[in-house]
Amino acid sequence: MRNGLLKLLAFFMAVLLWVGLMPEEKISSEKSFQVPLEPRNLPAEFEITERPPATIDVTIRAPKRLLGQMTTSDILAVLNLARASTNQEEYPLNPDIVTVPTGAKAVRVFPNKVRIKIERSAEVLMEIEPILIGKPKDGLQVDQVEIVPSKVFVRGPESKIMSKDRIRTSPVDISGLDSPRTYEVDLILPRPELRFTTALTRTTVKVTLIEK
Repeated sequence: MRNGLLKLLAFFMAVLLWVGLMPEEKISSEKSFQVPLEPRNLPAEFEITERPPATIDVTIRAPKRLLGQMTTSDILAVLNLARASTNQEEYPLNPDIVTVPTGAKAVRVFPNKVRIKIERSAEVLMEIEPILIGKPKDGLQVDQVEIVPSKVFVRGPESKIMSKDRIRTSPVDISGLDSPRTYEVDLILPRPELRFTTALTRTTVKVTLIEK
């Protein structure tokens, strides 16, 4: 126990010297990143109606040199929904869902669970309703409005598809129209949760006239 204070001081100096001489790449540190959360592998028969937070906080442990070079783009957080069901609304998160560069390790994620609502998906053949504005030339009136195609397939959550739903065209202005005319117009879905199942998002509207 003689010279105990000096021995203790010498020990701390040795530790500081050891740390100071250790290569930087061997000194680990931690840093938090805000990382996009990507839900994947949802079965085709389901739809997400309430999405999880767009990002989560991920704490990474790695050598200081590597940690200093890392960016959010080097980190991937994937929530696997392959076994998701309509009865489950909370999904756990843990470091295992995170992929990081070699030499680094995800040690914590926040939050540790997220809320997701899932519904069964439905597909229907929905009618198109033409929207005409204005009036033809005096003495004339609309005889027929022909739409090609008159129906298209639409997909979305079951609760968002109603039997009375119709797809509307963008407004067709027939002001002063004095002869038959064909218009190519955009299609507008009845609500944002729905989507077209094909690349077709326009239709042709042919307007014919008769005398009053």
